[in-house]
Amino acid sequence: MDDPLPGHFLLAAFLSGPEIYFLIANLVLVILLFIGSALVSGSEVAYFSLSLDQVINEGDDSPPNKRIIHLLADPNKLLATILILNNFINISIVMISTYVTLRLTSSYYSTETVLGVLTVVITFLIVFLGEIVPKVYANQNNWSFAQKTSKLLVLSNKLFSPLSWMLIKVSHIFESRIERKGYNVSVAELNHALEIATDKETTEEEKGILKGIVNFGTLSVKQIMKSRMDITALDMETDFHELMNQINKTGYSRIPIYKETIDKIEGILYIKDLLPHLGEDETFEWQGLLRPGFFVPETKKIDTLFKDFQERRIHIAIVVDEYGGTSGLITMEDVIEEIVGEINDEFDDETEAEYKKIDQNTFIFEGKTSIMDFCKIVDVDHKKFESVKGESESLGGLLLEINSALPLAGEKIVFDGFTFVITSVNEKRIKKVRVVIKR
Repeated sequence: MDDPLPGHFLLAAFLSGPEIYFLIANLVLVILLFIGSALVSGSEVAYFSLSLDQVINEGDDSPPNKRIIHLLADPNKLLATILILNNFINISIVMISTYVTLRLTSSYYSTETVLGVLTVVITFLIVFLGEIVPKVYANQNNWSFAQKTSKLLVLSNKLFSPLSWMLIKVSHIFESRIERKGYNVSVAELNHALEIATDKETTEEEKGILKGIVNFGTLSVKQIMKSRMDITALDMETDFHELMNQINKTGYSRIPIYKETIDKIEGILYIKDLLPHLGEDETFEWQGLLRPGFFVPETKKIDTLFKDFQERRIHIAIVVDEYGGTSGLITMEDVIEEIVGEINDEFDDETEAEYKKIDQNTFIFEGKTSIMDFCKIVDVDHKKFESVKGESESLGGLLLEINSALPLAGEKIVFDGFTFVITSVNEKRIKKVRVVIKR
């Protein structure tokens, strides 16, 4: 006699009265457990995605809202309760399903076959119905979902209180004894992750700000400062009328004042301090208005400098080299521009722009343009030139390092997809360069 077909045993089971009731009762129980698993899994996302504004704005004196606030008052206990309850339900689903299936099929199939098929089916149902679907829904409707599950979690919080207390204590012991190891993620990896994470709706300006934040802690003062040759500074011996004349020409609100040479900065003159003395004659001793200068080394990181600016409530610092000479100048605006991009006000002269864009891949740059600014404008990683730039921080200095000599006008310098054509040069430095990028 042939073995019965796969569907025969199910028919036989249903024809038997006790087996029908047994199957229906356990099927209903498993369905209820799946519903419970979905509610508990979804509540984890719902509760821990609630913002403070939602709790304040949407919370009122209704019982569900009071329960939500009560549960969120102890998030560690809430999480422990959710995990315990969710595992208890899922284990119950597995045990009941296994028992029922083996009881109904043990006469027809081997235990190994039944357990193999059952493992795949139950795992899929738990992951899909008990995890993915409820968590997606709860993430989109977190407040209403939290309200619906609040009573269940309050009761579970009390029921599993001893277990959750024990779980929290054990986790604290492990946290205190096991050294926490952070992730060593490079800036390049963060920038790559940023490119992946941003979508089409993210503007280039927003991407630029995010990249600026990522790179903020890696930049040194030397990389973004204004070099000493571009500093506007005045001599201590300047008479008052000449001083006012120079101030009117520069348009700056703070000017470094030096004695004999720019390497000896005596202080910073704040133009607002001169306002009460505009009517004085040329013999007025304006030097008494100087404020102490803030001196920082070239190697100082700009995130640290930003904190110093905030704490000291100043906006300008003099950058000094290893020998104490004046290397450059940096302002609060320079630091902020590394995050938000170029800041132009009504006093900025657009005719003195450090670059001109000819087309998508062709630019004309001033030789004094910083390598950081150059890389941001042409949209390349500033570390591209780390191996060849040496101690230089300007585009002109970079080309001198690559060429090993002062190039002539019209000379071409090729480096890693960039063609630099020197358009203007004097006996000391590169003044202008045409850049063609091969993308």
